[in-house]
Amino acid sequence: MNSGLVDGCSRAERALGAVLGSAVGDALGAPFEFGPEGAFSARFPAAGHGGEMCGGGGWDPGEATDDTQMAVLVAESLLECGGLRLPDMFGRFKRWANADPKDIGLQTEAVLTSGDPWDLAAAVHFRTSQRGAGNGALMRAAPSAVHFSRAGRDATMDAARRIAALTHGDRAAWEGTAVFHELARIALDGGDPLDAVAETLRSVHPDHRERYGAVLAPDWHPDRATEFNGAVWPCLGSAVWALRTTSSYEDAVRAAIDLGGDTDTVAAVTGGLAGAVYGSAAIPERWTELLHVPLPGFGGRVLRTAELGELARRLDHRED
Repeated sequence: MNSGLVDGCSRAERALGAVLGSAVGDALGAPFEFGPEGAFSARFPAAGHGGEMCGGGGWDPGEATDDTQMAVLVAESLLECGGLRLPDMFGRFKRWANADPKDIGLQTEAVLTSGDPWDLAAAVHFRTSQRGAGNGALMRAAPSAVHFSRAGRDATMDAARRIAALTHGDRAAWEGTAVFHELARIALDGGDPLDAVAETLRSVHPDHRERYGAVLAPDWHPDRATEFNGAVWPCLGSAVWALRTTSSYEDAVRAAIDLGGDTDTVAAVTGGLAGAVYGSAAIPERWTELLHVPLPGFGGRVLRTAELGELARRLDHRED
């Protein structure tokens, strides 16, 4: 990452960049999900030529997936409740899940439709399935990272864990989301999140520190992943790798999508971090102008870039 590009952005631009950047990455990556490596660059070999918000795979051009839909629900719960109210957030998730969204993670769906209460559903599912380390909590974390970033490292990482635990019973998912929150906090304050990785790892639960240290190491490459990138470890590691090996928002997201696999989520996580680093002005307008986020279960609402921008502004000016 060319750290010189970090200078010159206001905090408001970084907050907007984080929220929009994640949503744009999601919508860009969705048509390439589960495809081969290099598919994005094979279709769009040169940056800046346009047409990349192509749609496909059941998605309209610019349509965001469950990643951003859940992120909006996180944002609106935080804002309307004046802070973190976990039962409210879980209730919004359930309402959305029961409205037949176009896409929803299998594990997230199982938790949200189980009928178990908000404070038990993920834990019960994990006890019976031993599956809870997916990237479905990490994918929705950009708005909460913005909201809690002014509260400092411990508070932002704690909030990330609590939100992740609503749907993911494996602590690995909590810790990955906490790392994302903290790296985004550093970027929002104008720092280089890559320089903060070692310090951030010291705040990761000891049982998970070594594994996150491996995927966040400077010499790690996504080809070394031991799981599909739908798991939280390689998803976060791939996002940090994409940020580390590129020097712009656009190139970071391109690199993420070109990894193949769970392209919408890897690009959403990458886009959230890269947007926080480079700011909203670095996100091409040709991408934001097509962006839209349907919200199943919420009266047919569809949010566009202006509405997402207003959420970002309000999240960054928390009063609680």
